[in-house]
Amino acid sequence: MAGHSKWAQIKRKKAVTDARRGQRWTKLLKEVTVASRIGGGDPDHNARLRTAIQDARGDNVPNDNIDRAIKRGTGELEGYNLEEITYEGYAPGGVAVLVEAVTDNRNRTVADLRHLFSKGGGNLGESGCVSWLFESRGYFAVDAETLDEEAFLELALELGASDVETEGDTYEIFTAPEEYAATLDALRERSVELSAHELSKVPNNSVAVDAEGAPQVLRLMEALEEHDDVQNVWANFDIDDSLLPVDVE
Repeated sequence: MAGHSKWAQIKRKKAVTDARRGQRWTKLLKEVTVASRIGGGDPDHNARLRTAIQDARGDNVPNDNIDRAIKRGTGELEGYNLEEITYEGYAPGGVAVLVEAVTDNRNRTVADLRHLFSKGGGNLGESGCVSWLFESRGYFAVDAETLDEEAFLELALELGASDVETEGDTYEIFTAPEEYAATLDALRERSVELSAHELSKVPNNSVAVDAEGAPQVLRLMEALEEHDDVQNVWANFDIDDSLLPVDVE
């Protein structure tokens, strides 16, 4: 399992503490604000906003917080000016890393990320240095224990999935990015329990990481994920399951 799926697996299985809930809510609400600013505040006519609202509610974010985030995005409430920026760089061992951030101060964010990359044994690169290695795709993960393989494949075919993966304890569906919102709606209408879903950047190739490099790469990935301005982190590493922390094997 290469970088995208491996990191998704790690994030999915890591224990999430109450102390980090506020940080998750902040990221979810930032996405609501940006989505409403770009596409308007009506979720019926803004698929990105509809998905952002569903994700926020799925994490028990209060409706009042969501409503305020929408109004900040549409300008009905005064708020900070958020912008989306993608940063690119390398983790130890030449692993390509994409970082999607939402910030109200790009100078602060780039300085912080440069420091995190450097501290983690990697380096922040120029725009375009690794983005060509990744493809935008919709990603959905289903726990294999909740659905047998034949039923899953029939479901994927019915939904028009562009690719599937059935190895391991998780079944995965990949779609074109423009099909993400419709596929998510269709899965929810069918009451399919998802262990993860996201508009993702899937690497076209992977870099094998050995026992020495694995802890460094994973520490950098986690440090980037925990930054307040960072929404998503993608990488093309391939780490053997035996080298993963015990709680994510």
